[in-house]
Amino acid sequence: MHDTYMTVSKRFPLPPGEHYGHPNPWNSAIRPMLLHDLFAGQAHKAPAAPLVEFMGRIYSYRELYTAACRFASGLTARGIANGDRVGLFLPNVPSYVAAYYGAMMAGAVVVNFSPLYTVEELSAQVVDSGARLLVTLDAPALLPTACKVLDASPLEHLVVVRLTDELPRLKSLALRLLKRKQIAKLPARPDIEPWKDWLAEWSWARWLEGKAPDLPDLTPADLALLQYTGGTTGVPKGAMLTHGNLSSNAQQVDLLDPYDRSDRDVIVGALPLFHVFANTCVLNRTVVRGGCMTLLPRFDAGQVLAAINRMKPTGFPGVPTMYQALMDHRNFAKTNWSSVRICISGGAPLPAPLAEKFEAATGARLVEGYGLTESSGVVSANPYTGPRKPGTIGQPIPATQVMLLDKEDPQRLAPDGEPGELAVRGPQVMHGYWNRPEAAAAAFTEINGEAWLRTGDVAVIDGDGYVTIVDRLKDMIAVGGFKVFPSQVEDVLLQNPVVKEVLVIGVPDAYHGEVPRAYATVQSGASEDGEALKAWLNARVGKHERVDAVVVRETLPKTMIGKLDRKALRTEVFG
Repeated sequence: MHDTYMTVSKRFPLPPGEHYGHPNPWNSAIRPMLLHDLFAGQAHKAPAAPLVEFMGRIYSYRELYTAACRFASGLTARGIANGDRVGLFLPNVPSYVAAYYGAMMAGAVVVNFSPLYTVEELSAQVVDSGARLLVTLDAPALLPTACKVLDASPLEHLVVVRLTDELPRLKSLALRLLKRKQIAKLPARPDIEPWKDWLAEWSWARWLEGKAPDLPDLTPADLALLQYTGGTTGVPKGAMLTHGNLSSNAQQVDLLDPYDRSDRDVIVGALPLFHVFANTCVLNRTVVRGGCMTLLPRFDAGQVLAAINRMKPTGFPGVPTMYQALMDHRNFAKTNWSSVRICISGGAPLPAPLAEKFEAATGARLVEGYGLTESSGVVSANPYTGPRKPGTIGQPIPATQVMLLDKEDPQRLAPDGEPGELAVRGPQVMHGYWNRPEAAAAAFTEINGEAWLRTGDVAVIDGDGYVTIVDRLKDMIAVGGFKVFPSQVEDVLLQNPVVKEVLVIGVPDAYHGEVPRAYATVQSGASEDGEALKAWLNARVGKHERVDAVVVRETLPKTMIGKLDRKALRTEVFG
């Protein structure tokens, strides 16, 4: 495993490429490419191979590549020019794949929007990105919102995918006849058109004859995706990710995989493709590998378990709360996990008790990784096979370097033996934030003449290059002059077998300034109350880490991808 990783040092990482003895500034096995060229290569190599399974319907590489080319040609014919922004307001459906790669073929910049956005949230990001066109689904939760944004923003076109066109024939017929309320009617107006009307005439045979669509010339340095993130301030910012960033990260993730390239590769796509985690680890990585995705419109534990029984997948990426939800489902024990080689956890710290229980129950390997929107998705991961270090986020992935910065002064390195702010360098790191040069400048620091991305996460690095995240800089609690890391207190409380989930935040205290307070959910049937859990916890942590209360709740707030949301909890508590 070490042979494929950049050498890691807290203080002075090797110059890029030195570890490999190659003049390439990154790993010679990684080639920054146009993202849609990766797709074209796989479509030409194995056109009949399955790329997407959706509710029982199989889509081949040829079918979705053809649709992407037709959409690209349609965009160009309608005046969508190189650099224009095309928004995707879609759940996980097959046409997302064609729209994503097709827009990039046309030279457009894709902007991912969460299907959970309100009119106000979607409108704000449409305006900020300058999106000219929005692709959405004829679902009651999406189309009305998109129509309101069309009327309240500079958006020019709404392109609507019909869910009935995505499904197998019998399910499509049943939806049209029996569940009409699940389909929103398209308004009769010229700026709202069906997806099929934007697909220009083009065929697979024409491509094989060398007659590719007349599309702009692009380079890997061209912008491919605006991926919005709250960052450390909570203000949404569009991370500018190039074709080279995204294609490199997909190849980096693929290089982690030690399995035979001729083996069957099927991944469950329950993570939303609009999120950078799934965009890289489900979509782009699968295309690089030539594998297949079983797409689910949203995460539903029962549907995931049914998909595992139906498709016999080899991998499942998710966030920790997904793994807990799977184990809590009544059909978990009936699910056949024998085909699943690897489960990847990201988006939030993976509690050790959860990982142990999941692996014992399934026999599948569950490894933790780490990434950021600003890094195209992935920075580090534990090895898929062989020795690993639970509780860490693993080692940097190929062609990635990390170092630790002083927590108070990011222009300096962290003192020896002390935690520091994790900084990252690699071909997957963004070029900045859309229309926010000041925020982009603050996101980077210069060390030894090289730009490093500041993550905002406090970490330590051991002698083997394994990284452990201690906490977020902004989440640290100041208790009478001492710094308390909420995650360390959370980890202790999670060792209590009745506790399922926990978040710790700082609350005002007249004497100490701040003190920690824990909010937790517990296992069904647990008799322990907050006072009992408080006593149990405070006996096991340092004096400055003791909580003033453990508040037992039915649920804890989560983000749109299902990870625990400390910011939302603070809003609930303090308003």
